[in-house]
Formats: sequence, C-alpha cells, structure tokens
Amino acid sequence: MTAADRVVDRKRWLAGATWRNRMRDYPLIPLTLLLLVLVLVVEVVQPGIVDAGWVAFTVRQAAVLAILAGCQTLTMITGGIDLSVAYIASMSGFVTATFVNQPGGWVLGIGVALFAAAVAGLISGIGAGVFRVHPLIVTLGMGLVVFGFCNVWQLQNLQTGAGVPSQLRTLGTDLTAGVIPNDLAVFVPVALVLILLLRRTGYGRTLYAIGDNPVAARLSGVRSWQVLVVVYIISAELAAIAGLVQSGLSNTASVTLVTPYLLPSVAAAVIGGTSILGGRGGYSGTIVGALILTVLGGILSVLLPEPWRQIVFGTIIIAVAATYTRFTGET
Repeated sequence: MTAADRVVDRKRWLAGATWRNRMRDYPLIPLTLLLLVLVLVVEVVQPGIVDAGWVAFTVRQAAVLAILAGCQTLTMITGGIDLSVAYIASMSGFVTATFVNQPGGWVLGIGVALFAAAVAGLISGIGAGVFRVHPLIVTLGMGLVVFGFCNVWQLQNLQTGAGVPSQLRTLGTDLTAGVIPNDLAVFVPVALVLILLLRRTGYGRTLYAIGDNPVAARLSGVRSWQVLVVVYIISAELAAIAGLVQSGLSNTASVTLVTPYLLPSVAAAVIGGTSILGGRGGYSGTIVGALILTVLGGILSVLLPEPWRQIVFGTIIIAVAATYTRFTGET
C-alpha cells in the first residue's frame, strides 16, 4: 500500500459518515461509554457509593425494565410497538397475588396470569398481523382492556390481593452470596433466549425482514401475519414475567404496579439502538439502555425532588435518543 493509499484510508476512517455507521452498527460502544460516564457521575455525587452492593441494587432494579424493553425490541424490529406490556405486567403480579389463599395457590395464579397474557398477546397479534390495525392502536387498546378486566377481577374478589407470595419476594429482593441478585435467575435466561433468537434463528431473521421491507418479505413467501401473532404473544409473556419479578421486588400487587415503566421501556429500546421504523436493533443494546436509564434515575433521585426529576428525566431521554438518531443517520 502506497503512502497516498494510507492517507486516503485514514481520511475515510476519520470521516463523519464512517463514525455514524460504526455507531449505528455497533451501538454497544457509545452506550457502554455513556453508562461508564453516568457511573462516574454517581461516584462524584455520592463519593464511595459505587461498590458491589450498589451494582447489585442497580442490576436488580434494571432487570424488570430490561425485560419490558425486550418486548419493545422484538416488536419494534418488525416496525411495530407494544403499549400493552405495562398493563399485562401489572395484571400478572396482581392476579398471582389474588390466588395466594385460593386452592392451587400462587402456582395456579402464575399459570392463570401467563395464560391471560398469552390471550392478550394473541389478540394483539391478530389485530396487527391479520387485520392490519396499527400496532400502536391495537396494543394500547388491549392494554386498556386488560386494565379494565383487572379492575373487574378486583371488585369481584373484593380485594387488592392477598399479598405477594414469599417465593416472589425472595426472587425479587434477595441476594445470593450477598452480591448476586436473585432476579438474575430469571433475567439471564430471558436475555440469552432473546439474543440467540434475534441473532441465530430463522425466526429472528424474519423479524428483521418484515421490519426492513414488509412487501419484499411477503413476496419472498414469509407469512407475516403468523410471525406477528407469535411475536406479540412472546411480548405479552415477557411482560407477564416482568410483572412477577416486579411484584416480588416491590412487595406490592396492584393493577397499576408497572405502568410507570411503559415509556421508559420504549426509551430503553430506542436508546439501545432499535429503530422505531423497524429492521434494525438488538437486545444487547437494549440491556445497556435499561441500565443507563436506571442509573440516570438514581442520580436524579438524589439531586432533584420528584416533580422536577420527571421533567429532567424525560428531557434527557429525548436528548439522548435524538443524539443517537442524529449521529447514526436514522430517520
């Protein structure tokens, strides 16, 4: 290679378009750097707080958000979105709690919750895949339906729940060996399945194909409606699992328990590199996005009162997502 060729290669490597492509194709690099910066800020704000206990607490808090953001990642890759996940998650924890003192106990409660979530996901998938209703509309409507049924169930049982099962509290709050959150026993398998699903399976490649060019996918023989039905069922089941973990973490079961996580779950997926237009994204970046939002929320909880914290938190989410979009060339 001549000196002139090396100069051309150097200029190409330093070009803005090259950097945008690198950030778009490898979002984990800038996201990890941002996460490290936020951890440094935490240490500056509260010297000495960043230790094994703080890391365990942060990971435990981020697990639920990361699972819900996984729902958004799967559906957004297809060009859709799932606004029912927070309602389904709340339903899961609440319904399980109402079965604690019933025949079959909490195990039956979890089974009922997972079945109800699958039905909700099936209906959303049919609406989006078969009847071609925009996923935003059909999932928002399904979320409200689930919320309404939860309220009916609450009135029928004349209770808000008999208490969170001790097994879920152990899963959500306890640590193994004093440093490893027990909820990783749920989150790690979920994360591995989603990563392998998107990277190593034909179904995962089909999701990207539908999101990138649904017409071409259909012409190539892909039955898009079947793929969408399945992805919304998977999303609903993940949401139900997240609700069970959150009820154990908070030791609370209510029909609105997980609703505050709805928009952050979308933000975590977007910040993690998943395109809202479909066809691009991955779960690894979503996990880091969930960690970023969790650490950011912790910083703001120290610096600001609740009303101002929500304003600043929302503003920062918009700024980070806009910055990522600007530098990666997403439109």
